[in-house]
Amino acid sequence: MARSTVAILRTSPATVLRDYHTLMNLARYRDVVAPDAETALKVNISWHFFFPGSSTTPWQLDGVIRAMLADGYARERIHACHNRTVVIDAHLGERENKQLPVVEAHGLQNVHLYEGDEPWINIRDAVGDLAKRFLCLNEVYPGGFMIPRRFIGENIIHLPTVKTHVFTTTTGAMKNAFGGLLNEHRHWTHPVIHETLVDLLMIQQKIHRGVFAVMDGTFAGDGPGPRCMTPQVKNVILASADQVAIDAVAARLMGFDPLSIKYIRLAHDAGLGCGDPREIEIVGDTSAANESWNFVGPFRKMTFAARMQHQIYWGPLRMPIEWSLKTVLAPWAYLASVLYHDSFWYPLVAERQMKPVLGSPWGRLFENWEQLTPDANGFPQVGDEPAAVKRTGWRAFGQSLGILGTCLKEAPEFASRRRHEQPRSAA
Repeated sequence: MARSTVAILRTSPATVLRDYHTLMNLARYRDVVAPDAETALKVNISWHFFFPGSSTTPWQLDGVIRAMLADGYARERIHACHNRTVVIDAHLGERENKQLPVVEAHGLQNVHLYEGDEPWINIRDAVGDLAKRFLCLNEVYPGGFMIPRRFIGENIIHLPTVKTHVFTTTTGAMKNAFGGLLNEHRHWTHPVIHETLVDLLMIQQKIHRGVFAVMDGTFAGDGPGPRCMTPQVKNVILASADQVAIDAVAARLMGFDPLSIKYIRLAHDAGLGCGDPREIEIVGDTSAANESWNFVGPFRKMTFAARMQHQIYWGPLRMPIEWSLKTVLAPWAYLASVLYHDSFWYPLVAERQMKPVLGSPWGRLFENWEQLTPDANGFPQVGDEPAAVKRTGWRAFGQSLGILGTCLKEAPEFASRRRHEQPRSAA
């Protein structure tokens, strides 16, 4: 059996577009991503506000699209793909993180799952007997759950970033499927989040024509991610057809033992990919892969919100409170998350947390993105202005009130139409 391969390169704004093209070909993406099938570029928006390291960067998305077009993939077969969650506004996020201008500049379709009239299919109709092998999803969703029918037969390229996560220690390629494949009740899986990610990887390997990941580590995030992190400039990018292997290499870069992280160990033991760095072939810049950034991780200095989530899902509050998250009372949790993160933490703390990296070349590239013209390699000039945090203080607080309204409107417990309740005949 061929060894799993992870490609890694050091990069800079001046070479980033060329480097993404080189990276993807080092990881042999054309052996996995079939050109005669639709390809979904699964954008990651972990926060609708700009926060370095949290969400897909515009140069990551741009680099992947340019690489595919240069390699002969048809523009009309490539689309950006976003999921919806009640606490993250994907439409706001794609603007604030400057992903939408990239999609529009290349003339790609921009698909927001959970919107429109596209057909859906019950997971058991989609994967058949594979459902019998699920580690936890049959117990979490006894009646199954609905997934977008468009996923079946499509390629998917995940676009995560290198960062930590208060539920899973690290998050990357495997976690990026979470929002797209699970419905609005995805929070029901949090007590079994590691097992859930393994089940989702099994599903992806069954339904997709090809699965690939391109991970951005130009910025990387340490601390209580995926939002309230300490961003750092790390100047690396990674790619692989093995979702387990790329997450393992990223975890090792951050300074963690990949096989001590439950979702990586479970997927490795299940044969869904390779989580042991000793068995992974590194191509590209091997010296970059041998770095260790000595991140402190997500658990040493958790935010108040993260501590409460741990108490509810795995601690003493689980019995008295978790039940409410499966009833009409669940929106209290969505509101609490928005109030803490958007109304309190971002307006008062985010700018101080981000400040050390805003003036970096990547920060300036982000700030001046719309005014810059790349050459064949990347962005030789990134401008002089550092990235500015525009949504601080009362401005961010005011924005958060609007998000609160959207949160209540989109809460599945209140929605008049819930896609996950469509009959099985929708297949």
